[in-house]
Amino acid sequence: MTLNQLLYFQTVARCQHFRLAAAELNISQPSLSRSISNLEEELGVILFERHGRTISLTKYGRIFLEHTGRILDDVSLARKQMQKLSGSAGHVDIAYVFPLAEHYIPHLVRQFLSHDRNKDVTFRFHQKHTAELVDGLKSERYDIILGSYVENEPDIQFTPILNQEMIIITPLEHPLTKKDALTLRDLEDYPIIGYDRFSGLGRFTNRTYDSYSIHPDIICESPDENAIASLVAENFGIALVANVDSLDHFPLEKLHLSDINLQHTVYLGYLKRHYQIPAVKNFISFIKKEGIRI
Repeated sequence: MTLNQLLYFQTVARCQHFRLAAAELNISQPSLSRSISNLEEELGVILFERHGRTISLTKYGRIFLEHTGRILDDVSLARKQMQKLSGSAGHVDIAYVFPLAEHYIPHLVRQFLSHDRNKDVTFRFHQKHTAELVDGLKSERYDIILGSYVENEPDIQFTPILNQEMIIITPLEHPLTKKDALTLRDLEDYPIIGYDRFSGLGRFTNRTYDSYSIHPDIICESPDENAIASLVAENFGIALVANVDSLDHFPLEKLHLSDINLQHTVYLGYLKRHYQIPAVKNFISFIKKEGIRI
């Protein structure tokens, strides 16, 4: 059974005449009759009653016509959807780490959509830790990810797009706020609220502690800056975090390190040697060109 046979059957059923249907389909009448006969043989039922030059559907033909209509409608819908995706419109599944959620991603996507050629592109947004981003990208749940760099992923193209300054946050009136030159080693003197060790920033901060031989007293691990800042604001400890916009919503102090310029890099990730519709390609190009300035 082919789509052509279904279309032929539907046309004959509507015209109730082989000659008229053949003319509409622009094929010969014998070819059309042969196609319908083959379809009836394959289905094992008679679809049409022949009445001289005219025909009518049998009971089983009417049942099959209902199925045929749904199938051809689905095919038409699928064709339109694919044509839409291959044109100026399209859909992008983007996933990113939590620190980018408040300002960076919304502003980035809105800037992209402000260009006329991109105005019909749709997005689905996902917030995850970096490990989940990579898994989702490899299984094609996401088209593009933004998070930390992950080693030993040869199928993923990682491109640096954004540097985040790492700062120390403390409660208001904390002793460290009165210190002129704050160093990373000062973290050893107070309880620390850390990132989840399995997150990208968790791995980054722990590597930083190891590389400088610092042994912080991490009393709690939290998934993102909001959770960390909430605990810091209530004087449960201090934290080394990325300097993101959401910190401004909490009553706390943001202190800069004087001994090192500690930066965490956010990467754009997408699959190498993998087909991408124009909307995805255009968004990747936009991020590479404009993302660092947003």
